[in-house]
Amino acid sequence: MIQSLQIRNYAIIEELSIHFSEGLTIITGETGAGKSILLGALGLIMGRRADIKSLYNLENKCTIEAQFDVSMYQLREFFEAQDLDYDDHLVIRREITPSGKSRAFVNDTPTTLGVLQELSSSLIDLHQQFDNLDIHKVSFQLRLLDALAENRPLLQAYQTEYRQYQQRRKRLEDLKARNESASKEVDFLTFQLEEFNTAELVDGEQEELEEELRRLTNAEDIKRVLAGAFQQLSESEVSTISQLEEILQAVKSIKSFDSRLESMHSRFDGIVEELRDLSQEFETIAEETEHDPERTMEVQERLDMIYRLQSKHQVASIKELLAIQEELQQQLDSIGDLSKEIESLERATAEQQAELREKAEELSIRRHGVVGGFENKVEAMLAQLSMAHAKMKVDINRLEALGPTGYDEVNFLFAANKGGRLQLIKDVASGGELSRLTLVVKSLVASAIPLPTLIFDEIDTGISGDVALKMGNILRELSSEHQVVSITHSPQIASKANAHYFVYKKEKEDRTVTEVRQLEMDGRVYAIATMLSQDPPSESAISNAKELLKHT
Repeated sequence: MIQSLQIRNYAIIEELSIHFSEGLTIITGETGAGKSILLGALGLIMGRRADIKSLYNLENKCTIEAQFDVSMYQLREFFEAQDLDYDDHLVIRREITPSGKSRAFVNDTPTTLGVLQELSSSLIDLHQQFDNLDIHKVSFQLRLLDALAENRPLLQAYQTEYRQYQQRRKRLEDLKARNESASKEVDFLTFQLEEFNTAELVDGEQEELEEELRRLTNAEDIKRVLAGAFQQLSESEVSTISQLEEILQAVKSIKSFDSRLESMHSRFDGIVEELRDLSQEFETIAEETEHDPERTMEVQERLDMIYRLQSKHQVASIKELLAIQEELQQQLDSIGDLSKEIESLERATAEQQAELREKAEELSIRRHGVVGGFENKVEAMLAQLSMAHAKMKVDINRLEALGPTGYDEVNFLFAANKGGRLQLIKDVASGGELSRLTLVVKSLVASAIPLPTLIFDEIDTGISGDVALKMGNILRELSSEHQVVSITHSPQIASKANAHYFVYKKEKEDRTVTEVRQLEMDGRVYAIATMLSQDPPSESAISNAKELLKHT
């Protein structure tokens, strides 16, 4: 609930502070004294846009600060989601600088107007005569009906299951959409995999094949060069090895004469031995090497196929091609599993839909069960408020498909006058009748629905006397369940206050300012008596005021 409101440098308010009662707070005052300015300041707290024209003194900043007790509002989750510090004692502040810059704070943390609007909707229900009231909204009307039907546990269970059902349906639709295009995808993947499977690629074979192709295409040169080398090294009349052997023998004969020649002889002997081995290897390779056109064609075709796959998939190695083959196979395997998943999900969705239908039917039955009593109570209370011919009808239409709240779409139909046509509340012109309807409806569900602080601005328009007194009783009764603030011109309503504030103008040297003070009993008597007659009030008016207050 709202505990206090401090206003500095706003409109014709230099500075004032007002503290609100837990029950019914009444605000009265002279016409034009600034009661609506209080609501304007409260609107800034609720996230409405600021205007530099609102500044009292254009050289100083404007500050509006409201303090709330939010211990009963279960707002911790909201604060955490918005990265705000939570405390049961909440402070909301708006600042407007002379340059026109506006800032908003929640517990001294800067925030946006969007966050402020969402937060304040959980704290304040501001009912102004020409506002777009909650009661206009179909969603709010259904919420009221569910509150009367005590549907909350059932509705919460239904909505939890409905969210799961929607998630499953979306998953099912996604799977079916994928499955519709799966046959083409399967054909494409199968075609690609067939190329890989036919190729029977082996990691490393490309390098081996490329070497073999070089060998095959240069077979004659290899054979000629290596055979010649073998001949020169080992087989010619004056072969290189035989000449070197002669040198080796000569060095051997003198190696004992110089210690250096011993190691040189060993090194030279190793060279000759290495040449003998090379000569044999040259001969072996030369004898093995043959020109083979058929094998050359086979190798070339195999490499062409590998090069084609690499070009197609934009890679440069068989290892990368094998990775693509594995990925294609995994994609194909995953597509093959979709049908089973779809079948399983369809069964689960159908079962959940059947459960939802049962809950939706029960919700609908309970809603229909409270409609008659609700309509009668609304009409009876409106009759007490001088609307004897007003008619209320709750129209429940059945939707074809399950929705977030079941099968039902609820519309409140209303006619204020005798013979009037029942119309949607949103199509009924706002006025005193609609204000009274709102008060009646909200009072009937006060104990069943967690309404925030209720603020009524001139809800008494067009009524007086006994009707106003009854409206005051409704407000007082409503304040037993919720904090209620009412700006009123009615003495009968003002007499029901737990706390009574009087707004008035005060003349200063250079301008007029708005002030507010809380009235004690004598002040209340005087203010109510003035509302009943004139200022100063007559003795009879004072007596009537005391009588009204006696029955508070």
